[in-house]
Amino acid sequence: MAVRAVVLLSGGLDSATTLAWAQREGFERYALSVDYGQRHGVELAAARRLAAALGAREHKIVKLDLTLFGGSALTDGAIDVPTAGVKSGIPVTYVPARNTIFLSFALA
Repeated sequence: MAVRAVVLLSGGLDSATTLAWAQREGFERYALSVDYGQRHGVELAAARRLAAALGAREHKIVKLDLTLFGGSALTDGAIDVPTAGVKSGIPVTYVPARNTIFLSFALA
C-alpha cells in the first residue's frame, strides 16, 4: 500500500508543484481544494485539471464561505481588486487565516 498524501490544491504554481512532487515520489494522492467564496473560478478550474492530469485518486472541493469575515478584495465584491501593482503593507487581497483554515480541513 502506498503512503497517502493530501495536497491542498489551489490551482496555482506552488500547489501544482507539490502534487507533481507527490506523484514523482510515489504517494497515493488526494487533492483538496477550497471554494471559499473567491471572486473567480479560474483557480478551481485549474485545480480540477491538475488533479486529473497528475493522477489524484480523489479530488474534493470543499465549499467554505469566508465572505462572512469580509475585509478582502478576493471575497468582498465591494472592495476593488487592485490592478496597479504591488504596494507596501498587507495587501487588500489578503484573506485572514485562509491557509490555517485550509490546513485544518486537510488534517481532518
